[in-house]
Amino acid sequence: MTLLPPAPRSPAAYRARAALAALVLGGLAAAQQSAGPDVAATRAALEKWAEASRLISKEKKDWQLGREALRDRIDLLRRETEAMQKRIADAEASIAEADKKRAELVVEDERRRATEAQLLQQVAQLEAGVLGLLPRLPEPLREQIKPVSQLLPANPDESKQRLDERYRNVLFVCRQIHKWNREITLKSEVRTMPDGSSVEVAVMYVGLGQGYYTGGGGKVAGTGTATASGWLWTPANDLAAEIAAAIAILKNERVAAFVRLPVQIL
Repeated sequence: MTLLPPAPRSPAAYRARAALAALVLGGLAAAQQSAGPDVAATRAALEKWAEASRLISKEKKDWQLGREALRDRIDLLRRETEAMQKRIADAEASIAEADKKRAELVVEDERRRATEAQLLQQVAQLEAGVLGLLPRLPEPLREQIKPVSQLLPANPDESKQRLDERYRNVLFVCRQIHKWNREITLKSEVRTMPDGSSVEVAVMYVGLGQGYYTGGGGKVAGTGTATASGWLWTPANDLAAEIAAAIAILKNERVAAFVRLPVQIL
């Protein structure tokens, strides 16, 4: 808070006091004329005149000081007004900048939401495609990817997983499927025969679509192919020698050679 001196007396007040002093002096002069050359009266008149002169001088000095104080007050108020106007201008500029940033953020948020909606639609399509492919996969591969494939939502709208988690799960399953499809994989399995007996067989998977097995000392053999509802295995004991030869070549137990095996696509 700024402390300011009191406002000075106006020139009108100064003139009023001067007039009062003049009247006093005039009265004293008249009294002196009527009393004659009285020394005491003259001295009293001079004292009154001197007092009036001091009062006039003091009033004049006070008015000058008050005028300077008033000018200082005006200058101070002018500077405070200019400072306030500058702060208001700065605040308005900050508000305008904030409004601009907010508009940019709104546009960016709308763009992000549109991108997220598009990504959600794409990942839902990928999940549906992978879920539809699972029954066609070989059993060992399905078991291998089961910890992740079971996380794929049957109803994408009810999924509680984050978008990045859903993409990561789909990509993991697709990578494993792609890896299996470009390789020939050999597995040991227990297969149930038509007579109900169980035989341990060596199964050779050629990618995702074909499979061959043999076991039981070369007496049991068969072929398999992927279908929409799962793998279909067909006994083919007459192919036991060829399948055993292919498996031996795969295991580096025999020299590489061409082996003729049937292929069936369902």
